[in-house]
Amino acid sequence: MVPTKGQKEDEITKAIVQWEKDYIGRGPEGAKTDLLRNMVIVTLHKVLSQAELVLAREKEGMALVKKLRQQLVEQGRAELEALVSGITGAKVVSLHTDISTKTGERIFVFVMDREIGK
Repeated sequence: MVPTKGQKEDEITKAIVQWEKDYIGRGPEGAKTDLLRNMVIVTLHKVLSQAELVLAREKEGMALVKKLRQQLVEQGRAELEALVSGITGAKVVSLHTDISTKTGERIFVFVMDREIGK
């Protein structure tokens, strides 16, 4: 039985949340995945620790938090791409991410080698 779009979205959400818990050390308070054309868009809510939020109050601290989180994703990139590829059956062409030090929200956009949003 072929998984539905909603089932794939749910499976990706769970996999990315578990990756955050295992790799970063804590998971988000909420998460959602959307499949759109050839993209997997994952939104994670409240991913920053209390210490990171305090550090991010100052401009230099914001830059440090963003740089650290970006480096952690780059180190775990192969694992993230494997998770998403395994669930969608498509190859990851590129991965884009950013984090808001104001809201603690992180966005992942995986661009795939073909349309998967059906």
